[in-house]
Amino acid sequence: MCLPYAGAGAGLYRPWKGLSDGRLQAVPLQLPGREEQYSQPFYPSFAAAVADIAGRAVEAARGEPFALFGHSFGGLLAFEAARHLYDSGGPLPDHLVVSGARSPRQRGYTGLSDDDEEAVASLKQDARRGFEALDNPELRALLLPVIRADIRLLEEYGDERNPVAGPLPIPVTVLRGAADTVAGAESSTDWKNFTSADHTELEMPGGHLYLLDHMPELWRVIEEQLCP
Repeated sequence: MCLPYAGAGAGLYRPWKGLSDGRLQAVPLQLPGREEQYSQPFYPSFAAAVADIAGRAVEAARGEPFALFGHSFGGLLAFEAARHLYDSGGPLPDHLVVSGARSPRQRGYTGLSDDDEEAVASLKQDARRGFEALDNPELRALLLPVIRADIRLLEEYGDERNPVAGPLPIPVTVLRGAADTVAGAESSTDWKNFTSADHTELEMPGGHLYLLDHMPELWRVIEEQLCP
């Protein structure tokens, strides 16, 4: 079950559907307000997002074993969806794979400027890659509201008043780009505090959105982790 980064849609993982086989199948989970769900309202809160994603993941699994994968914002959604299933007694994923995501206790998320030019400059500075479409005025008008909606959820999640969740009884694999300045090496290591099972850290070439340049290679890495 694959969750995208802030502002992105499930189409991000389309290349993985072609690489799926009998051992491992990619199931992108679409978030509202983008692509074929463009007309759907954004999630009103982080908690609402987590509850919905957890339910949809279980439904999509149809009783089969499943894992959760998410990049950046999607990584936190994946972790909290697993936490929601654990707390509610639902079926747990066999594995959690988080990519380019700060650990749950590394808070301090800040919102985007209301000024579009400043917002775009900030996104490009942090990610360096992946937001080229924002140079097109028409696409910018479509994409910035989606990105802002997701970042508002991150701000809510990062509120210091929110309790930090404890460890989950499932293995966690943490992936990051070696040059990622958003989710640093220290944060990757801190994920070990959120599992009572195995914790694996892996690096790949690139920055925060390294996955855009290494989709086939990343799929093989995940396959090795989930289907050794």
